[in-house]
Amino acid sequence: MSKIRRISGAEAVRAFARAGFVVDRVKGSHHILKKKGHRYVLSIPVHAGKNLGTGLVNALIEASGLSVDEFAKLL
Repeated sequence: MSKIRRISGAEAVRAFARAGFVVDRVKGSHHILKKKGHRYVLSIPVHAGKNLGTGLVNALIEASGLSVDEFAKLL
């Protein structure tokens, strides 16, 4: 399992979009992503100049059903 570098919310949204998730709506600074037939929605905070915490990124990866290596390739 590889380690994920620190990423911004916008980078995370782009990576999950490559995995088939689409932005359903934007509520404040949070982008809500959905995938047809997928159990969970992903809520990603997008703040200019700030990176996501490693725990949040790992939780998003787990909820998306991807492995850390698969997500790293999408970045």
